[in-house]
Amino acid sequence: MQKVSLLKSETVTARNTLLIFGIIFVAFNLRPSITAVGPLIGSIRTDTGMSNSVAGLITTLPLLAFAFLSPLAPKLAQKIGKEMTIFLALIFLGIGLVIRSSGMVFTLFFGTAIVGLGIAFCNVILPGIVKQSFPGKVGLMTGIYTVSMGTFAGIAPGISVPLANKLHMGWQGSLSVWIVLMGVALIVWFPQVRKSEFSARTKAFSTKKTSMLTSPLAWQVTLFMGLQSLIYFCFITWLPEMLYSQGISAATAGWMVSILQFSGIPANFIIPVIADRLSNQKSLAIGIGALCLIGILGLLTGENIILITISIICIGMGTGAAISLALTLIGLRVLNAEQAANLSGMAQSIGYFLAALGPFFLGFLFDILHSWTVPLLLLILVTFIMTVVGYGAGRNQYVLETRDNSNTLNL
Repeated sequence: MQKVSLLKSETVTARNTLLIFGIIFVAFNLRPSITAVGPLIGSIRTDTGMSNSVAGLITTLPLLAFAFLSPLAPKLAQKIGKEMTIFLALIFLGIGLVIRSSGMVFTLFFGTAIVGLGIAFCNVILPGIVKQSFPGKVGLMTGIYTVSMGTFAGIAPGISVPLANKLHMGWQGSLSVWIVLMGVALIVWFPQVRKSEFSARTKAFSTKKTSMLTSPLAWQVTLFMGLQSLIYFCFITWLPEMLYSQGISAATAGWMVSILQFSGIPANFIIPVIADRLSNQKSLAIGIGALCLIGILGLLTGENIILITISIICIGMGTGAAISLALTLIGLRVLNAEQAANLSGMAQSIGYFLAALGPFFLGFLFDILHSWTVPLLLLILVTFIMTVVGYGAGRNQYVLETRDNSNTLNL
């Protein structure tokens, strides 16, 4: 009996190891196809003749895909399994990368939308898989996959301009190289497809979705997710242009975006682990807001490269901590994997729709004002609101428990 138990334990450990590697490689693909765009926007705009506000749609489109398609992910996962859903999402990501690199304006936007579809489904399903497979290690596993996500998110903007210019690939070739990483992820994730679950809990999902929408705590988690994403994607899209306006070269600006990304990687890992151990996460929300505020104020007043770099590091630390906390809250504020998938769908659908407004609106303001001062002041206001809702989302409660408790009190 002991031998059988030992063998079973070893099998479970082997499966978990494969799953962890699969999660890591899927996470590698969740940001580089978006973050690589910012440093190339100038080249894309020059080749196509589009305005800043229209160019901002290249980053906004994936966010709109996140917003409109995220609610579909839990439903598809119930029909074909979480693992198969992620496998198909990776395939769509690859198709989108090929289409958008063909060089035409229409295919650029159409392919970007398909890229957004693939990433959206992975974004929603991964927290549910973590909650289901590692219920006692939500913070640790969230830290692992947000670090993985942040690593290639940081590499992409730094190498996008050298790939386009020094290797003479153009912006089309530079954007298409990420299909290689997607192919590797497909191979690493494939063992999970064999154990893909088929269940029929659609009614449970529908009931809980209605309850989730009536929970104030769920809305605070959703707004925190959306506002931190708005700040992050505004800087991913427009930081290079902000730096160009201060006389910094395109290649240097690209690496500045990489600095922003890499400075958030320690927070990507540390914040979920700390959040998992704290009785509530209110103090983390305040700290994140303070870092973002200091960084944005530094960009507003910075007149030399040292101060600008320090400001970018602060923003990177703040946004890196924010996405990790947002994803961790999805796991901490629910009781099971089904609730995690529903809260993840709600937070990423409504939250990313809100975030999608950011890059487009900032580009629109710059086209009108020809200055980044007002857009940065607007981001300071967004940071303040994010901190307030993050403080509320950090309460030590469950999203559905909040509603049930309030109903009990009303009785």
